[in-house]
Amino acid sequence: MFETKDYVRQINADGFRKKQGFWQSINLDPWLLLLLVTLTICGLFLLYSASDYKIPTLKRQLTFYVIAYTVMIIIAQVPMLFFRRIAPFLYIIGVLLLLAVLLFGSGAKGAQRWLDIPGIIRFQPSEILKLVMPLTVAWYLSSRILPPSFKHVVAVMVLVMLPTIMIAAQPDLGTSILIASSGLFVLLLAGLSIWYIVSAVVLGISAAWPMWMFGLREYQKGRILTLLDPERDKLGAGWNIIQSKTAIGSGGFNGKGYLQGTQSQLNFLPESHTDFIIAVLAEEFGLIGVMLLLGLYLCIIIRGLMICWMADTTFNKLVAGSVTLTFFVYIFVNMGMVSGILPVVGVPLPLVSQGGTSIVTLMAGFGLLMAISSDKQQFSR
Repeated sequence: MFETKDYVRQINADGFRKKQGFWQSINLDPWLLLLLVTLTICGLFLLYSASDYKIPTLKRQLTFYVIAYTVMIIIAQVPMLFFRRIAPFLYIIGVLLLLAVLLFGSGAKGAQRWLDIPGIIRFQPSEILKLVMPLTVAWYLSSRILPPSFKHVVAVMVLVMLPTIMIAAQPDLGTSILIASSGLFVLLLAGLSIWYIVSAVVLGISAAWPMWMFGLREYQKGRILTLLDPERDKLGAGWNIIQSKTAIGSGGFNGKGYLQGTQSQLNFLPESHTDFIIAVLAEEFGLIGVMLLLGLYLCIIIRGLMICWMADTTFNKLVAGSVTLTFFVYIFVNMGMVSGILPVVGVPLPLVSQGGTSIVTLMAGFGLLMAISSDKQQFSR
Protein backbone atom coordinates (compact mmCIF):
# COMPACT_ATOMS: atom_id res chain seq x y z
CA MET A 1 0.00 0.00 0.00
CA PHE A 2 2.73 2.42 0.98
CA GLU A 3 4.71 1.45 -2.10
CA THR A 4 1.70 2.29 -4.30
CA LYS A 5 1.33 5.73 -2.68
CA ASP A 6 5.03 6.40 -3.06
CA TYR A 7 4.82 5.38 -6.71
CA VAL A 8 1.89 7.77 -7.34
CA ARG A 9 3.71 10.60 -5.57
CA GLN A 10 6.81 9.90 -7.64
CA ILE A 11 4.80 10.06 -10.90
CA ASN A 12 3.21 13.36 -9.85
CA ALA A 13 6.61 14.77 -8.91
CA ASP A 14 8.10 13.68 -12.22
CA GLY A 15 5.21 15.29 -14.10
CA PHE A 16 5.67 18.51 -12.19
CA ARG A 17 9.40 18.54 -12.94
CA LYS A 18 8.73 17.98 -16.63
CA LYS A 19 6.23 20.83 -16.68
CA GLN A 20 8.64 23.09 -14.82
CA GLY A 21 11.43 22.01 -17.12
CA PHE A 22 9.49 23.04 -20.22
CA TRP A 23 8.96 26.61 -19.06
CA GLN A 24 12.49 26.80 -17.77
CA SER A 25 13.81 25.55 -21.11
CA ILE A 26 12.16 28.48 -22.94
CA ASN A 27 13.05 30.91 -20.12
CA LEU A 28 9.50 32.15 -19.53
CA ASP A 29 7.45 32.39 -16.37
CA PRO A 30 4.01 30.86 -17.19
CA TRP A 31 2.05 32.74 -14.53
CA LEU A 32 3.50 36.12 -15.38
CA LEU A 33 3.03 35.45 -19.09
CA LEU A 34 -0.63 34.50 -18.58
CA LEU A 35 -1.30 37.67 -16.59
CA LEU A 36 0.41 39.89 -19.19
CA VAL A 37 -1.49 38.30 -22.08
CA THR A 38 -4.78 38.80 -20.21
CA LEU A 39 -3.93 42.44 -19.53
CA THR A 40 -3.00 43.21 -23.14
CA ILE A 41 -6.19 41.56 -24.47
CA CYS A 42 -8.25 43.69 -22.08
CA GLY A 43 -6.25 46.71 -23.23
CA LEU A 44 -7.18 46.10 -26.89
CA PHE A 45 -10.89 45.91 -26.09
CA LEU A 46 -10.75 49.09 -24.01
CA LEU A 47 -8.67 50.94 -26.61
CA TYR A 48 -11.22 50.10 -29.31
CA SER A 49 -13.85 51.99 -27.33
CA ALA A 50 -11.55 54.81 -26.18
CA SER A 51 -10.25 55.49 -29.71
CA ASP A 52 -13.75 55.92 -31.18
CA TYR A 53 -13.73 52.49 -32.89
CA LYS A 54 -10.68 53.32 -35.01
CA ILE A 55 -9.38 50.06 -36.47
CA PRO A 56 -6.04 51.60 -37.62
CA THR A 57 -5.34 52.63 -34.01
CA LEU A 58 -6.12 49.10 -32.88
CA LYS A 59 -3.84 47.58 -35.53
CA ARG A 60 -1.03 49.95 -34.55
CA GLN A 61 -1.39 48.97 -30.89
CA LEU A 62 -1.43 45.28 -31.81
CA THR A 63 1.78 45.79 -33.79
CA PHE A 64 3.44 47.34 -30.75
CA TYR A 65 2.25 44.44 -28.60
CA VAL A 66 3.82 41.96 -31.03
CA ILE A 67 7.11 43.90 -30.99
CA ALA A 68 6.99 44.21 -27.19
CA TYR A 69 6.38 40.50 -26.62
CA THR A 70 9.19 39.69 -29.05
CA VAL A 71 11.56 41.99 -27.13
CA MET A 72 10.45 40.42 -23.85
CA ILE A 73 11.12 36.88 -25.10
CA ILE A 74 14.53 37.83 -26.51
CA ILE A 75 15.60 39.54 -23.26
CA ALA A 76 14.38 36.54 -21.26
CA GLN A 77 16.92 34.37 -23.08
CA VAL A 78 19.87 36.51 -21.99
CA PRO A 79 21.65 35.51 -18.73
CA MET A 80 21.43 38.15 -16.03
CA LEU A 81 25.19 37.97 -15.63
CA PHE A 82 25.47 39.56 -19.08
CA PHE A 83 23.25 42.50 -18.04
CA ARG A 84 25.28 42.91 -14.89
CA ARG A 85 28.51 43.21 -16.88
CA ILE A 86 27.23 45.69 -19.45
CA ALA A 87 25.12 47.84 -17.07
CA PRO A 88 27.72 50.63 -16.57
CA PHE A 89 28.35 50.87 -20.32
CA LEU A 90 24.61 51.10 -21.01
CA TYR A 91 24.38 53.88 -18.43
CA ILE A 92 27.15 55.90 -20.10
CA ILE A 93 25.50 55.45 -23.50
CA GLY A 94 22.14 56.50 -22.06
CA VAL A 95 23.55 59.69 -20.51
CA LEU A 96 25.31 60.58 -23.77
CA LEU A 97 22.06 60.10 -25.66
CA LEU A 98 20.25 62.38 -23.20
CA LEU A 99 22.95 64.98 -23.73
CA ALA A 100 22.44 64.64 -27.48
CA VAL A 101 18.71 65.26 -26.97
CA LEU A 102 19.41 68.50 -25.13
CA LEU A 103 21.81 69.63 -27.86
CA PHE A 104 20.34 68.26 -31.08
CA GLY A 105 16.98 66.69 -30.18
CA SER A 106 13.75 67.23 -32.09
CA GLY A 107 10.74 68.67 -30.29
CA ALA A 108 6.98 68.59 -30.28
CA LYS A 109 4.37 70.45 -28.19
CA GLY A 110 7.04 72.53 -26.49
CA ALA A 111 9.17 69.57 -25.41
CA GLN A 112 12.50 68.38 -26.80
CA ARG A 113 12.58 64.65 -26.03
CA TRP A 114 13.45 62.79 -29.24
CA LEU A 115 16.48 61.96 -31.32
CA ASP A 116 15.73 61.83 -35.02
CA ILE A 117 18.00 59.92 -37.37
CA PRO A 118 16.57 60.84 -40.81
CA GLY A 119 15.31 57.87 -42.74
CA ILE A 120 16.28 55.41 -40.00
CA ILE A 121 14.61 55.93 -36.63
CA ARG A 122 13.08 58.47 -34.28
CA PHE A 123 13.23 57.46 -30.64
CA GLN A 124 13.07 58.78 -27.08
CA PRO A 125 16.34 58.01 -25.21
CA SER A 126 14.75 58.60 -21.82
CA GLU A 127 12.78 55.36 -22.27
CA ILE A 128 16.05 53.42 -22.34
CA LEU A 129 16.97 54.76 -18.89
CA LYS A 130 13.85 53.17 -17.39
CA LEU A 131 15.65 49.84 -17.73
CA VAL A 132 19.24 50.98 -17.54
CA MET A 133 18.81 52.83 -14.24
CA PRO A 134 17.83 49.85 -12.03
CA LEU A 135 20.44 47.68 -13.75
CA THR A 136 23.18 50.23 -13.08
CA VAL A 137 22.30 50.89 -9.44
CA ALA A 138 21.92 47.15 -8.81
CA TRP A 139 25.32 46.56 -10.46
CA TYR A 140 26.92 49.18 -8.21
CA LEU A 141 25.38 48.01 -4.93
CA SER A 142 25.47 44.23 -5.47
CA SER A 143 29.27 44.16 -5.34
CA ARG A 144 29.41 46.08 -2.05
CA ILE A 145 28.55 45.37 1.57
CA LEU A 146 24.89 45.99 2.32
CA PRO A 147 23.23 47.96 3.74
CA PRO A 148 25.12 50.69 1.85
CA SER A 149 27.36 53.14 3.67
CA PHE A 150 27.01 56.90 3.38
CA LYS A 151 29.53 57.25 0.55
CA HIS A 152 27.78 54.57 -1.49
CA VAL A 153 24.40 56.23 -0.91
CA VAL A 154 25.87 59.49 -2.20
CA ALA A 155 27.33 57.71 -5.24
CA VAL A 156 23.93 56.15 -6.03
CA MET A 157 22.20 59.52 -5.69
CA VAL A 158 24.63 60.99 -8.22
CA LEU A 159 23.95 58.09 -10.61
CA VAL A 160 20.19 58.60 -10.23
CA MET A 161 19.99 62.38 -10.28
CA LEU A 162 22.21 63.02 -13.32
CA PRO A 163 19.83 61.51 -15.92
CA THR A 164 16.78 62.53 -13.88
CA ILE A 165 17.72 66.21 -14.07
CA MET A 166 18.57 65.93 -17.76
CA ILE A 167 15.16 64.39 -18.50
CA ALA A 168 13.32 66.93 -16.35
CA ALA A 169 15.02 69.66 -18.41
CA GLN A 170 13.53 68.36 -21.69
CA PRO A 171 10.97 68.88 -19.99
CA ASP A 172 9.45 65.49 -19.12
CA LEU A 173 8.50 65.41 -15.46
CA GLY A 174 6.55 62.15 -15.65
CA THR A 175 9.41 60.13 -17.13
CA SER A 176 11.95 61.71 -14.78
CA ILE A 177 9.81 60.60 -11.81
CA LEU A 178 9.66 57.03 -13.11
CA ILE A 179 13.41 56.85 -13.76
CA ALA A 180 14.28 58.33 -10.36
CA SER A 181 11.89 55.85 -8.73
CA SER A 182 13.47 52.87 -10.49
CA GLY A 183 16.90 53.82 -9.12
CA LEU A 184 15.74 54.77 -5.63
CA PHE A 185 13.79 51.54 -5.25
CA VAL A 186 17.05 49.61 -5.72
CA LEU A 187 18.63 51.71 -2.97
CA LEU A 188 15.63 51.09 -0.71
CA LEU A 189 15.69 47.33 -1.34
CA ALA A 190 19.40 47.26 -0.54
CA GLY A 191 18.53 47.93 3.10
CA LEU A 192 18.70 51.72 3.29
CA SER A 193 18.76 52.96 6.88
CA ILE A 194 15.56 54.56 8.19
CA TRP A 195 17.58 57.67 9.06
CA TYR A 196 18.43 58.23 5.41
CA ILE A 197 14.73 57.98 4.53
CA VAL A 198 13.70 60.43 7.28
CA SER A 199 16.46 62.82 6.21
CA ALA A 200 15.32 62.64 2.60
CA VAL A 201 11.73 63.46 3.61
CA VAL A 202 12.86 66.43 5.68
CA LEU A 203 15.10 67.65 2.86
CA GLY A 204 12.27 67.29 0.36
CA ILE A 205 9.88 69.31 2.53
CA SER A 206 12.47 72.04 3.10
CA ALA A 207 13.19 72.19 -0.65
CA ALA A 208 9.52 72.60 -1.62
CA TRP A 209 9.49 76.42 -1.57
CA PRO A 210 12.78 76.90 -3.51
CA MET A 211 11.58 74.35 -6.08
CA TRP A 212 8.30 76.23 -6.48
CA MET A 213 10.02 79.58 -6.89
CA PHE A 214 12.99 78.59 -9.05
CA GLY A 215 12.68 74.95 -10.18
CA LEU A 216 9.20 74.54 -11.66
CA ARG A 217 8.11 75.96 -15.00
CA GLU A 218 4.91 77.98 -15.24
CA TYR A 219 2.89 75.18 -16.83
CA GLN A 220 4.01 72.81 -14.05
CA LYS A 221 2.89 75.31 -11.41
CA GLY A 222 -0.39 75.59 -13.29
CA ARG A 223 -0.91 71.82 -13.07
CA ILE A 224 -0.42 71.87 -9.31
CA LEU A 225 -2.78 74.82 -8.86
CA THR A 226 -5.32 73.09 -11.09
CA LEU A 227 -5.04 69.96 -8.96
CA LEU A 228 -5.88 72.00 -5.85
CA ASP A 229 -8.73 73.86 -7.54
CA PRO A 230 -9.85 72.52 -10.97
CA GLU A 231 -12.72 75.04 -11.05
CA ARG A 232 -10.29 77.96 -11.33
CA ASP A 233 -10.03 77.35 -15.08
CA LYS A 234 -12.91 75.09 -16.12
CA LEU A 235 -12.44 75.48 -19.85
CA GLY A 236 -8.66 75.49 -19.79
CA ALA A 237 -6.24 73.71 -17.48
CA GLY A 238 -9.01 72.23 -15.33
CA TRP A 239 -10.95 70.72 -18.25
CA ASN A 240 -9.13 67.37 -18.26
CA ILE A 241 -9.58 66.64 -14.57
CA ILE A 242 -13.20 67.84 -14.48
CA GLN A 243 -14.21 65.66 -17.44
CA SER A 244 -12.25 62.71 -16.07
CA LYS A 245 -13.99 62.92 -12.69
CA THR A 246 -17.34 63.25 -14.44
CA ALA A 247 -16.68 60.11 -16.47
CA ILE A 248 -15.55 58.14 -13.41
CA GLY A 249 -18.50 59.27 -11.30
CA SER A 250 -21.12 58.67 -14.00
CA GLY A 251 -20.07 55.01 -14.33
CA GLY A 252 -21.33 54.23 -10.85
CA PHE A 253 -21.04 50.64 -9.64
CA ASN A 254 -21.98 48.67 -12.78
CA GLY A 255 -21.08 51.17 -15.54
CA LYS A 256 -23.05 52.20 -18.61
CA GLY A 257 -21.97 49.25 -20.72
CA TYR A 258 -19.26 48.59 -23.30
CA LEU A 259 -19.14 51.34 -25.99
CA GLN A 260 -21.89 53.26 -24.15
CA GLY A 261 -19.84 55.89 -22.35
CA THR A 262 -21.00 59.41 -23.17
CA GLN A 263 -17.94 61.36 -21.96
CA SER A 264 -15.56 59.45 -24.21
CA GLN A 265 -17.84 58.70 -27.17
CA LEU A 266 -18.96 62.35 -27.44
CA ASN A 267 -15.33 63.54 -27.12
CA PHE A 268 -15.78 65.42 -23.84
CA LEU A 269 -12.92 63.43 -22.33
CA PRO A 270 -9.54 64.50 -23.80
CA GLU A 271 -6.75 61.98 -24.40
CA SER A 272 -9.24 59.19 -23.72
CA HIS A 273 -7.10 56.63 -25.53
CA THR A 274 -3.83 57.54 -23.78
CA ASP A 275 -3.43 59.11 -20.33
CA PHE A 276 -7.14 59.09 -19.38
CA ILE A 277 -8.14 55.65 -20.60
CA ILE A 278 -8.94 54.48 -17.06
CA ALA A 279 -11.78 57.03 -17.01
CA VAL A 280 -13.27 55.28 -20.06
CA LEU A 281 -13.10 51.96 -18.19
CA ALA A 282 -14.75 53.49 -15.12
CA GLU A 283 -17.58 55.00 -17.16
CA GLU A 284 -18.35 51.87 -19.19
CA PHE A 285 -17.71 49.16 -16.58
CA GLY A 286 -18.07 51.10 -13.33
CA LEU A 287 -16.39 50.30 -10.05
CA ILE A 288 -16.53 46.58 -10.86
CA GLY A 289 -14.42 47.03 -14.00
CA VAL A 290 -11.86 49.20 -12.22
CA MET A 291 -11.53 46.72 -9.36
CA LEU A 292 -11.05 43.82 -11.80
CA LEU A 293 -8.28 45.74 -13.57
CA LEU A 294 -6.67 46.63 -10.26
CA GLY A 295 -6.88 42.97 -9.28
CA LEU A 296 -5.08 41.99 -12.46
CA TYR A 297 -2.38 44.59 -11.83
CA LEU A 298 -2.07 43.37 -8.24
CA CYS A 299 -1.53 39.78 -9.40
CA ILE A 300 1.26 40.94 -11.74
CA ILE A 301 2.91 42.89 -8.91
CA ILE A 302 2.62 39.93 -6.52
CA ARG A 303 4.18 37.61 -9.10
CA GLY A 304 7.01 40.09 -9.65
CA LEU A 305 7.66 40.28 -5.91
CA MET A 306 7.65 36.48 -5.71
CA ILE A 307 10.30 36.37 -8.42
CA CYS A 308 12.26 38.95 -6.43
CA TRP A 309 11.95 36.82 -3.29
CA MET A 310 13.12 33.62 -5.04
CA ALA A 311 16.03 35.22 -6.89
CA ASP A 312 19.36 33.68 -5.95
CA THR A 313 21.70 36.67 -6.23
CA THR A 314 21.67 40.17 -4.79
CA PHE A 315 21.81 41.69 -8.26
CA ASN A 316 18.78 39.69 -9.41
CA LYS A 317 16.81 40.54 -6.28
CA LEU A 318 17.47 44.27 -6.62
CA VAL A 319 16.59 44.36 -10.32
CA ALA A 320 13.42 42.28 -9.92
CA GLY A 321 12.22 44.35 -6.98
CA SER A 322 12.89 47.64 -8.75
CA VAL A 323 11.16 46.61 -12.01
CA THR A 324 8.10 45.43 -10.08
CA LEU A 325 7.82 48.48 -7.84
CA THR A 326 8.37 50.86 -10.77
CA PHE A 327 5.47 49.13 -12.53
CA PHE A 328 3.40 49.94 -9.43
CA VAL A 329 4.46 53.60 -9.69
CA TYR A 330 3.19 53.66 -13.29
CA ILE A 331 -0.22 52.50 -12.11
CA PHE A 332 -0.35 54.76 -9.04
CA VAL A 333 0.68 57.94 -10.86
CA ASN A 334 -1.71 57.39 -13.80
CA MET A 335 -4.72 56.57 -11.65
CA GLY A 336 -3.82 59.34 -9.22
CA MET A 337 -3.71 62.03 -11.89
CA VAL A 338 -6.89 60.77 -13.61
CA SER A 339 -8.83 60.78 -10.34
CA GLY A 340 -7.53 64.23 -9.36
CA ILE A 341 -5.27 63.36 -6.42
CA LEU A 342 -2.00 63.96 -8.34
CA PRO A 343 -1.00 66.57 -10.94
CA VAL A 344 -1.26 65.58 -14.60
CA VAL A 345 2.25 64.52 -15.63
CA GLY A 346 1.60 62.48 -18.76
CA VAL A 347 2.17 58.93 -17.49
CA PRO A 348 0.17 56.32 -19.48
CA LEU A 349 -1.72 53.43 -17.91
CA PRO A 350 0.79 50.57 -18.32
CA LEU A 351 0.07 48.13 -21.17
CA VAL A 352 -3.45 49.54 -21.65
CA SER A 353 -3.02 53.11 -22.93
CA GLN A 354 -2.10 53.63 -26.56
CA GLY A 355 1.66 53.80 -26.87
CA GLY A 356 4.75 52.52 -28.55
CA THR A 357 8.03 52.98 -26.74
CA SER A 358 6.41 52.81 -23.29
CA ILE A 359 4.85 49.42 -24.05
CA VAL A 360 8.10 48.03 -25.44
CA THR A 361 10.05 49.35 -22.44
CA LEU A 362 7.61 47.85 -19.96
CA MET A 363 7.69 44.46 -21.66
CA ALA A 364 11.49 44.60 -21.78
CA GLY A 365 11.36 45.03 -18.00
CA PHE A 366 9.16 41.96 -17.73
CA GLY A 367 11.71 40.20 -19.92
CA LEU A 368 14.23 40.84 -17.15
CA LEU A 369 11.81 39.33 -14.65
CA MET A 370 11.42 36.29 -16.92
CA ALA A 371 15.20 35.92 -17.12
CA ILE A 372 15.47 36.09 -13.34
CA SER A 373 12.62 33.62 -12.75
CA SER A 374 14.14 31.08 -15.15
CA ASP A 375 17.58 31.25 -13.55
CA LYS A 376 18.40 27.57 -13.05
CA GLN A 377 20.28 28.20 -9.83
CA GLN A 378 17.25 29.49 -7.97
CA PHE A 379 15.29 26.30 -8.70
CA SER A 380 18.09 24.05 -7.56
CA ARG A 381 17.78 24.94 -3.91
